Amino acid sequence: MNLIRSWREQKVMLKWRYPFLTDEDFIYSGNNKEPMLLLLERKLQLKRAELELLFTELQRY
Repeated sequence: MNLIRSWREQKVMLKWRYPFLTDEDFIYSGNNKEPMLLLLERKLQLKRAELELLFTELQRY
């Protein structure tokens, strides 16, 4: 069985792992998540590939 975590669950898990993240860090408009992803890259000091890997790990956790 392959469960996919909701975006809400992923946000909560990221906030547990990185307590300095806030709800405002996860705001995006419409389907345009690019500004949010750029902000997360900067705040977490990760490259895009590393950030994508982190989201993939959250799906399996």
